[in-house]
Amino acid sequence: MDSGKKVSKLIDYSFNEVSLLEAALTHRSAATNNNERLEFLGDSVLSLIISSALYEKFPDSDEGVLSRLRASLVKGETLSELAKDLNLGDYINLGSGELKSGGFRRASILADAFEALIGAIYLDGGLEEAKKFILSHFSTRLQNLNPQLVNKDPKTQLQEYLQARGLPLPVYNVVAIEGKSHQQTFIVEGQVDVVNQVITGKGRSRRYAEQQVADKILGLLKDDE
Repeated sequence: MDSGKKVSKLIDYSFNEVSLLEAALTHRSAATNNNERLEFLGDSVLSLIISSALYEKFPDSDEGVLSRLRASLVKGETLSELAKDLNLGDYINLGSGELKSGGFRRASILADAFEALIGAIYLDGGLEEAKKFILSHFSTRLQNLNPQLVNKDPKTQLQEYLQARGLPLPVYNVVAIEGKSHQQTFIVEGQVDVVNQVITGKGRSRRYAEQQVADKILGLLKDDE
């Protein structure tokens, strides 16, 4: 059985366009026709399906709670765990450098491949097939979610911390945007009056980079307590 058929069996989906599956499992270190664009698409499809599932499952939860629940599900750590469950690392096409450094075990590469796989299924079979795949792999995590236990995101925590003490709110500034339009990295600096240094964060979105900054500031503030 070739690798494509093995993966199709693992994910319980047979591709009409096998080239989409091949692209989804090709890291940028291996070829120019790689999974970056599919990852970009898969990220959006995943967000839509999970958002819809949460909207239906928790009709009494507000936007903030739903956003935090979604973030807890679609974060890179969760995606890499799901990829490991499927043994995707055994089938990712990597360049020699990444292969030698153990890239098939790297969490970011596994998470990206999982999102790319979602994008490939969406293009090949449509939204319903992508939804079927996503919900089948997130079902246990969705069932175990509790809106009462979800943590507030770092930006919200920092804002509430400062407001409770009558302190000025933080200022965030995007200082650079790196990479191609479909694979951008945002670099953000943030500062609060009570921390005498500029804190930097980076991520795929401005929001994620700002969350990193807020999380670091919170750590510094709590260390000083």
